[in-house]
Amino acid sequence: MTLVLLIACANVTTLLLSRAASRRREIAIRLALGAEPANVRNLVVAQGMRLALIGVFLGVAAALALTRLMESLLYGVKAWDPVALISVVVLLGAVAMLAAYVPARRAMKVDPMEALRHQ
Repeated sequence: MTLVLLIACANVTTLLLSRAASRRREIAIRLALGAEPANVRNLVVAQGMRLALIGVFLGVAAALALTRLMESLLYGVKAWDPVALISVVVLLGAVAMLAAYVPARRAMKVDPMEALRHQ
């Protein structure tokens, strides 16, 4: 269980970091056109959290469906463990927030001219 949670955290982090890195040119254009760095940060964090929340929602739904199946197959497996479910949601939410904030901070410091030259 712990290994699965660690892999999920690593996947969320990798997905959000690569998504923000692939948008470097767009962020540079926004900054070049006069966007405030704080607005860019908020945009990157909001889009990352939206993606993470969709994933958490789908994951919780799948987990509830699968635990109902496993409850009928295994002895002693409860279908509803609120402590485990809430702790996983909180942990993945915190990891997603941190994973969205790190590239957002980097995006605020992008020099628009240098980013556009390298593209």
